[in-house]
Amino acid sequence: MTKVLIILSTGFEEIEAITIIDILRRANIEITISTISEKLTKGAHQIGIDSDIFLKDVKVEDYEMVVLPGGAENTFNLAKDELTQETLKKFKQTNKYVAAICAAPYALHCAGVLNQNYTCYPSFEKKIDSATYKKDDKVVIDDKVITSQGPATAMTFALELVKQLQGESIYQEVRNGLLANL
Repeated sequence: MTKVLIILSTGFEEIEAITIIDILRRANIEITISTISEKLTKGAHQIGIDSDIFLKDVKVEDYEMVVLPGGAENTFNLAKDELTQETLKKFKQTNKYVAAICAAPYALHCAGVLNQNYTCYPSFEKKIDSATYKKDDKVVIDDKVITSQGPATAMTFALELVKQLQGESIYQEVRNGLLANL
């Protein structure tokens, strides 16, 4: 079974995290929710997610992809957290998928794993590289690095992750089941 690691910290964007978790699980992808904060991690709007594991206990080799939801506080936490940065580098070095939405591509940038072409929440490109920012693209795929804009693009982003991991057929099946006319 395909396995995906999601990394959270205090202040994550709830719409993005829940959408990604839900849609990937609909595609029979095993999700592990990890945290660098408390086991019950509070999002930007005080919705808590009970994480499965602390990031310090994760084995990168067990996963095909790592995903970072956004939220400004979460992004800055992940960008400055040494273990998160090391984890992102290990995923990239072992040719696994690295994905981030909203402000979180900034954390990828800080780890040196963001490829040239990307999108993110408007204004965060100024912290990364405005020249390679794709402002009109809801989702950008640059090799095995996948980025998206923000809360309103969370479903499109999550479905694209399904397509990359499970293929077109499962993507269409999940998309149709959601009545997603994207």
